[in-house]
Amino acid sequence: MPFGGKTVVLGGDFRQILPVIPKGTRQDIVGATINSSYLWRYCKVLRLTKNLRLTAIQAPEERQQTDQFAKWIADIGDGVSSECTDEEDDLIIPNHILLQYVDNPIAAIVESTFPNYEIACTDSQFLLSRAILAPTLDVVDSINDYMNEMNKGDSKTYLSCDTVCKADNSGDTLGDLHTPEFLNGLRCSGIPNHSSTIKVGSPVMLLRNIDHSLGLCNGTRLIVTRLANHVLEAKIMSGTHKGTKVLIPRMLLTPSNTRLPFKFQRKQFPLMLS
Repeated sequence: MPFGGKTVVLGGDFRQILPVIPKGTRQDIVGATINSSYLWRYCKVLRLTKNLRLTAIQAPEERQQTDQFAKWIADIGDGVSSECTDEEDDLIIPNHILLQYVDNPIAAIVESTFPNYEIACTDSQFLLSRAILAPTLDVVDSINDYMNEMNKGDSKTYLSCDTVCKADNSGDTLGDLHTPEFLNGLRCSGIPNHSSTIKVGSPVMLLRNIDHSLGLCNGTRLIVTRLANHVLEAKIMSGTHKGTKVLIPRMLLTPSNTRLPFKFQRKQFPLMLS
């Protein structure tokens, strides 16, 4: 037995949860999936037949719509959707699923997902019950900036201090090449941008583990309640410490992006608008 007689359970939908291959092509990603491995012939596939999400929906009409949408998504993944006749065909999305807009698609998405955001922007339950998914960091920043402008609370713009890590700095060569202006312009996943405009009432997400006992972990969402020069006060939105006010200091953050040929540090609040 390849697993030494042990039972290994693999969960999730391989059509949706694919491995992340930096700079990988479609072939690279497909080749890295478990069902492309030689171990796949030892696996037994169990199919789930009951949609548990539907059990939480009370309204019959909404449950029916959700059931039809789930079946439509599954049919696309199985390649049996009536809209898909060839692998290279464009998928025709039904009009009732699409959002109609005139000038600004982000405005249409925000209004549909977060109606009356100006009024309910500090309601943690309102913010936790919905989310907007985006494909790239640029789109994430555009949506966050647009929604942040809708918040009328006091604001403050914080600028980071960026430096090349000493271990990677051989003499003055890298110091001259990687100027502060160049480092300030770098945007990487897992660290905040050089310039962050935060307002009282802004929902933010923590990017580092700070204190597990308080629930301050990577991914924790908070609402900013007070702005200062060197520290931020925020309220935890969910979990066992929901409602607890905490202080978030500036921290030295190093991006984990392996595509950068050097390492640099950014001193900034470990937060991003969320």
